[in-house]
Amino acid sequence: MFPLDIEMLARLLIDEARQKSLRLATAESCTGGLVAGAICSIAGASDVFERGFITYTNRAKQEVLGVPGDLLADVGAVSEPVSRMMAEGALENSHAHVAVAITGVAGPGGGSPMKPVGTVHLAVARSNHSVIHRLERFDDTGRADIQMAAVRSALELLREAVSR
Repeated sequence: MFPLDIEMLARLLIDEARQKSLRLATAESCTGGLVAGAICSIAGASDVFERGFITYTNRAKQEVLGVPGDLLADVGAVSEPVSRMMAEGALENSHAHVAVAITGVAGPGGGSPMKPVGTVHLAVARSNHSVIHRLERFDDTGRADIQMAAVRSALELLREAVSR
């Protein structure tokens, strides 16, 4: 279902989170639930995966994750502040200890000179830790490639947060 490297990252993440008794959540926009899907494709994911939020629209980001509408209007959904707020909102609206958020432009349309296709903001929040942000600028090699690259990055970022 998922490429072997993503499967391996998900498996390692689950093992590491289980060892630390940490529960995970996801808040996804441009990946549409693929990170949650990658995690849940591994047997034993229920030991650590708490829930996933797919907040594709700005309204969903506001209603489900508590991202302020004025922030979305000011900086746009594909931005560092929104990714941070999404991660924090996922923690606040779940029983997870660690949450990753992804918002970006997977294409083929929707890009701009400031935010071209392949621009992805990721953030991870962990209880009692500062939020970590990562900006990725993936090559415009197609929607599926960008989404899989974002999934890899999200799993890596989750592993970093779990290991802190």
